[in-house]
Amino acid sequence: MAGILIAEGGVKMRKKEKKVFKRSIFSLWDYFMFFVLISFLLTCSFYLFFKTLDIDFDINIRRSAIFTFVNIFFLSLLFAIIDGIRQKFMVERPVKRILEATRQLTKGDFTVRIKPINRTDRMNEFDAIIEDFNKMAEELGGMETLRADFVANVSHEIKTPLAIIQNYAAALQKTDISPEQRDEYTGTIITASEKLSTLITNILKLSKLENQKIVPKPEEYDLCAQLAECALSFEEMWEKKSIAFKAEMDDKAVIFADKDMLDMVWNNLLSNAFKFCEPGDTVTLSQASDGDTVSVSVSDTGCGISEIALPRVFDKFYQGDTSHSQEGNGLGLALVHRVVELLGGHISAHSIPGEGSVFTVCLNIRQ
Repeated sequence: MAGILIAEGGVKMRKKEKKVFKRSIFSLWDYFMFFVLISFLLTCSFYLFFKTLDIDFDINIRRSAIFTFVNIFFLSLLFAIIDGIRQKFMVERPVKRILEATRQLTKGDFTVRIKPINRTDRMNEFDAIIEDFNKMAEELGGMETLRADFVANVSHEIKTPLAIIQNYAAALQKTDISPEQRDEYTGTIITASEKLSTLITNILKLSKLENQKIVPKPEEYDLCAQLAECALSFEEMWEKKSIAFKAEMDDKAVIFADKDMLDMVWNNLLSNAFKFCEPGDTVTLSQASDGDTVSVSVSDTGCGISEIALPRVFDKFYQGDTSHSQEGNGLGLALVHRVVELLGGHISAHSIPGEGSVFTVCLNIRQ
């Protein structure tokens, strides 16, 4: 019963809103009342004016007065009509265009745009509102595109490891598999579940960073020691792939920043560098301090990034090299970019296809 009442209330509200939208801002009734008020005020003013004159009202004067009042009546009517036409074209039409575009926008049509009323050199307040509306619609359209792409990419990235887990779990149910196959299937399931867990963790981190739910907690620490510690955690990887690693750093560089957030930056940059290198390539980690700033560069002699992919390396879920798509989810550099921005720094990427890439992070020593 309550649901029916709520539904009926919603219908009534929608009907009321529709009625309000169809009602003209300047109705005939409003103009009529305005006209009557102006005519009454003018008539009273002239009547009081004649009353103050110490003259006798003969027939001619009375006729002239009546003629004057009739003129007042028609002049008031004429001015009301002229003002109504002016308001119709200069106020009501622009307002209706804005309302119609707003209705389309609320229905999800982000391509709607309102044509300006006047030229750029003759803009008025309505033109300013229309310009701001068009900018808002453009921004909302871009956000909607990003949201749709994000949902599609997340669905795709989650679907792949889930399909692997499902297929290998079904294979484990067979009774005629060998212990070696069972171990192989189990390892594949564990790897896929770890990738799925990493994906979800990165999505949550990126969401918190973009919504500013993670607040930097700066502290004073040695950046060089942190870089060395992060690099050593990849020692097994570079030895396994026969990659040469070089470090060019100062003995000590004290900065005031969020250590945990920068850990994420260095780990992602080094992980990418080793991932895109082949046996015999070189990864170089360098650090330099210059006055109030410090820069950290991670370079490699790997496959490099194409000119088309380079401008989009920091986009969410973008993977320029599809041959390594199984090793990541396209969120690492997006996280790095957002963290560096949040810490007030700057990150840049340079690459030559076939020769390698360089990622450079510049930070203030004291934030």
